[in-house]
Amino acid sequence: MTAPVTALILTFNEEMHIERCIRSLEGVAERICIVDSFSTDRTVEIARDLGAEVVQNPWPGHAAQFQWGLDHLDIRTGWTLRIDADEYLDEGLRGAIQRWLAAPEPGVNGLHLRRQIMFLGRPIRHGFFYPLHILRLWRSGEGRMEQRRMDEHIVLRDPCTKVLEGGDLVDDNRNDLSWWTAKHNGYATLEVIARIEAAAGHKAAPEKLSGAAARKRWLKEQVYTRLPATLRASLYFFYRYVLGRGFLDGKEGFFFHFLQAFWYRTLVEAKLYELELRAEAADLSPYELLAREGVFEPRED
Repeated sequence: MTAPVTALILTFNEEMHIERCIRSLEGVAERICIVDSFSTDRTVEIARDLGAEVVQNPWPGHAAQFQWGLDHLDIRTGWTLRIDADEYLDEGLRGAIQRWLAAPEPGVNGLHLRRQIMFLGRPIRHGFFYPLHILRLWRSGEGRMEQRRMDEHIVLRDPCTKVLEGGDLVDDNRNDLSWWTAKHNGYATLEVIARIEAAAGHKAAPEKLSGAAARKRWLKEQVYTRLPATLRASLYFFYRYVLGRGFLDGKEGFFFHFLQAFWYRTLVEAKLYELELRAEAADLSPYELLAREGVFEPRED
């Protein structure tokens, strides 16, 4: 028997992952809804053959696309699950969700799932990266997606949450490192844009996050960004790889922690510096330069 859950998945060319994701929801999700951004591969065909509902919508950004799904898919099940196409529920987590939904604790309206990241075929278990507790299952109608360019989370109207133990939400993307680095290059650009918006006074009102997401955001905004720009990435890598014992994750772990903690964070700082130099040469603020380039609307004073 399936549980009273609607699973919401965003896709674009995910034929490599979508079957694994959908099959992992068997016995958990009563309804599987996919918001597809007009994939050109077999994603839609595979998903429909497996019984998922598929709607298509042009890509407006991750946060906006997910909220579009929440607003337009008429979710009537008691609970909603957010899962990415390259993720899946392991057997332990499927059982834990089924047991929880058979007898949920009164008043609890959201569950933080344990997220396990795989990299080059190896689970990353150190560097303060496991377990990552992330809010992914909530009472339908209680949650919405905060509208941010990066690091968006589900926000509950009145959060009363707990961590669901017993299994993992596994993040195991099968694409190669060229894909991974291209994806993070895009993330770095988005993060720079978000920083420029915040510096220009366009920072979104703070959301009432809960659990690990709240702690992570506080550390990033109140500690990390106040460190010298040329030292941030080095100190973060040291924190992850030495203090967090990331070296215990072997060769794969070295590549992961170095690329994700040092290379990516350095790329963000380099892109920000490059933008500041271009803005100075144009006698504009970074925000004005991005506005002139059409990234966002000019600031209205």
